[in-house]
Amino acid sequence: MQRYPTVLTIAGSDSGGGAGIQADLKTIGALGAYGTSAITALTAQNTQGVRAIHTVPPDFLREQLEAVFEDIVIDAVKIGMVNEIKTAQIIAEILDRFQPGFVVFDPVMVSTSGAKLIRDETIDILWTDLFSRADLITPNLDEAQILIGRTISSLETMKQAAEDMVRRGCKGVLLKGGHLTGPVLYDVFARAGEKTLIYETAHIDSNNIHGTGCTLSSAIATFIARGNALPEAILLSKSYITEAIEAGKNVKTGKGPGPLNHSFSPLKMHIQS
Repeated sequence: MQRYPTVLTIAGSDSGGGAGIQADLKTIGALGAYGTSAITALTAQNTQGVRAIHTVPPDFLREQLEAVFEDIVIDAVKIGMVNEIKTAQIIAEILDRFQPGFVVFDPVMVSTSGAKLIRDETIDILWTDLFSRADLITPNLDEAQILIGRTISSLETMKQAAEDMVRRGCKGVLLKGGHLTGPVLYDVFARAGEKTLIYETAHIDSNNIHGTGCTLSSAIATFIARGNALPEAILLSKSYITEAIEAGKNVKTGKGPGPLNHSFSPLKMHIQS
């Protein structure tokens, strides 16, 4: 029996459509895989900012996750917005129970517009309950600074931060340097027992970068689901992000930072045995 490579995104909903579950499902579909979802929180937001957050009741989050895992083969999991302790604990419980083959966690803490999306008391739970269960975490500079409690202002301090997070218990860290200004952007990939890798990308002048982190992590999960090894999945995902930003840089969506063009060149749905 043939089937589609399948990704589960566990994340918040963005009513403006540029980030969160909406961006994840657009990305997964554009890259030729089948997307499933479990919503952790509802946000009232648009391109100008987040107006309100409503956390999904923990028992209902569990129902969503069980419904998906008990029926559908999941090749990769992407975790996004986890803003409360009980949410993190339920996700950890489900991961232990169903043991998916790959998990990437984008620790969404601050929105593009600057709104804080996580409770302070939840951060410690991310370290104890979720980071150790993820094969890769993908913080941006703002998130990494919150996680390690110090300023990151250069490529060298990015490397130190990524390696420190691995030493603290993360299996793999892709630290995104898009918030450092300059003609070249750097991402740092660190994994236990391996040489730290530096990825370089040319800066694209665009105001339409809302949902970039969500898109990157869901792209990595999708390429993993399609059979790529992690370093290759990261390269393919970064290439996709670059082209999606370029394709959408001159398009106006709302009054604030707009989304990427997720569907600039969609792939046919992949079918595997």
